[in-house]
Amino acid sequence: METVSTPTHCPYCALQCGMRLSPVPGGVEVIERADFPVNRGALCGKGRTAPALLSSGVRLTSPLVRSGGTLVPAGWDEALDRIATGLSTARSAYGADACGVFGGGGLTNEKAYALGKFARVVLGTSQIDYNGRFCMSSAAAAGTRAFGLDRGLPFPLADIPRTGCLILVGSNLAETMPPALRYLTELRENGGTLIVVDPRRTRTAEQADLHLAPRPGTDLALALGLLHLVVAEGRTDETYIRDRTAGWTRARAAAMAHWPEHVERITGVPVPQLRKTVRMFCEPEAAMVLTARGPEQQSKGTDTVGAWINLCLATGRAGRPLSGYGCLTGQGNGQGGREHGQKADQLPGYRKLTDPAARRHVAAVWGVDPDTLPGPGRSAYELLDALGTDVRALLLMGSNPVVSAPRAAHVEGRLRSLDFLAVADVVLSETAALADVVLPVTQWAEETGTTTSLEGRVLLRRRALDPPAGVRSDLEVLHGLAARLGVEKGFPTDPEEVFGELRRASAGGPADYSGITYDRLARENGLFWPCPDPTAAPDPTAAPGTTAPASTAHTAPTADVPAPAGAHPGTPRLFLDRFATEDGRARFVPVSHRPAAEEPDAEYPVLLTTGRVVAQYQSGAQTRRVAELNAAAPGPYVELHPRLAARLGAADGDPLAVVSRRGRAVAPARITTAIRPDTVFMPFHWPGEGRANTLTNPALDPVSRMPEFKVCAVRVERAEP
Repeated sequence: METVSTPTHCPYCALQCGMRLSPVPGGVEVIERADFPVNRGALCGKGRTAPALLSSGVRLTSPLVRSGGTLVPAGWDEALDRIATGLSTARSAYGADACGVFGGGGLTNEKAYALGKFARVVLGTSQIDYNGRFCMSSAAAAGTRAFGLDRGLPFPLADIPRTGCLILVGSNLAETMPPALRYLTELRENGGTLIVVDPRRTRTAEQADLHLAPRPGTDLALALGLLHLVVAEGRTDETYIRDRTAGWTRARAAAMAHWPEHVERITGVPVPQLRKTVRMFCEPEAAMVLTARGPEQQSKGTDTVGAWINLCLATGRAGRPLSGYGCLTGQGNGQGGREHGQKADQLPGYRKLTDPAARRHVAAVWGVDPDTLPGPGRSAYELLDALGTDVRALLLMGSNPVVSAPRAAHVEGRLRSLDFLAVADVVLSETAALADVVLPVTQWAEETGTTTSLEGRVLLRRRALDPPAGVRSDLEVLHGLAARLGVEKGFPTDPEEVFGELRRASAGGPADYSGITYDRLARENGLFWPCPDPTAAPDPTAAPGTTAPASTAHTAPTADVPAPAGAHPGTPRLFLDRFATEDGRARFVPVSHRPAAEEPDAEYPVLLTTGRVVAQYQSGAQTRRVAELNAAAPGPYVELHPRLAARLGAADGDPLAVVSRRGRAVAPARITTAIRPDTVFMPFHWPGEGRANTLTNPALDPVSRMPEFKVCAVRVERAEP
């Protein structure tokens, strides 16, 4: 008899690679799923080994409560009662905003939606944000500012191999999203060119036709220098600028202050390379720019991304076939996670919490008075920084800020200072180990739910096996807590029922999911939002400009199965006819280079930048529990140039101390010519003495509130073995 396998998606990055799970004794195994168009069967090591985390030997299977300073097993009723008491005590003593909620970019759309609703309806708190703020908030802010709408990629990944030139800024796809590397290979096989911008010569940069290695923190100057050359060489698309944009005069003037020799002095990128980049980008009929965490995780990340968008607009490379600007979302549901309410300033459907019409619409779906909904709260780092002072109790789901937050030792101290901390997670992470109550929750293969990939493709993950006894879903957790806090209805445990409510809440909003159903997702390999329900009545509460007009999008479906008669086909490609602004025009935003928040000096003469390695993921809470992945990447390291190593008298493998104004991290040296002599690199997946985020700077972008993970001043010293 043929074994039945379950089609689903990888639990890790925002590619959301398709896979199948087949039952085997004691669990499931991963098999290829060639029918899913994004990865076409290919998987990285993390995806292949994901079932290892389903074993009861590596994950939580019972609630834990703190007794006498130690976490001990407890029953679910006791654990939920303690959380309800901890939250209600803080609220009674200090007000609703004394309760905080911190979510994660790996939560499904249903869980992110329910968590945001729980914070605002049950707790009445404005103090909710999520770790996706650390992922692509700067790109989201810049995209919204320029185009009126943010979706990581406004086109499918399948368009990348067919463009003429791709500038990839601050992304190492070979390590972070290995199955996506094929798109770069196919681009070059088709005659297109690849330019990679990265201070390190990564495995991805090695694939490039041209590698630009700017000094960390100077991406903004680089983009402005390229735009200066576009203008000086007469390569602007004046017809496009006239017909489809606004604000060009001021943006051009700002760029012209960044002449090539000045930019070379700032960035270290030679003028001939700047000129070659402009020629490679402008000569083909179509071209793209994709950014990732490199330019985004800076205290000027929004302006930096805005400068790259200005380059696209000035050359007519946005809202045209096979051209455009896009952001490579990192976390598995980083896109959907911020669309439906767990971000401090947003309501479901990507509606603004400050918009009266949006508040009326969502409040009507929730059955509450819109005046009872709190306003925007603190951003992620600001929320963590307020723990133990303004915020006295915290409910945290699916995040590990002890490892992943900037200035991590300080954040750890703030978590320890709380009156009460509850954590729901799959494993006993470093953050969960500090909690008063820890709840064991289901994983990707044990629950059904939707995620939204970096393409804006909404996908259905299907339950393939039962969770261990003693484990509940996050939806069951929120249901149980809401009931204990006096809200008996409105928090169902069935994910499809939650998604049905999410559809209604998102209807008419920029991220409209109302035309998406579980049945369609199962048959159509996902659907791109916006995907409105054509049969739905117009939203009487909607104000002008709150919906994404149909004409902002090219709606040709990419699914193998056609949409049902009368159903919206989804929106693979945005902006081909108009942008999602009131007048349909994209906005140039004038920006100018400014230094990083922290520049090197005599005491801290070297720059630190951070990133990921292929065998680990984010804070490593899950991947560090997989033997095969640990064997490939067993611990942190300090990557440095031979010239810096010679000055220190350091050899490969010697312990080095990297010291910033915030703390000290120790890890073995890895000497390579692939990095600039003025820069060191550390991966950020590990806790303890090698924790890279002990060093990083929490300086925030004024628009996105993104911390400056990617650049800070340090000194490097020999450390005692």
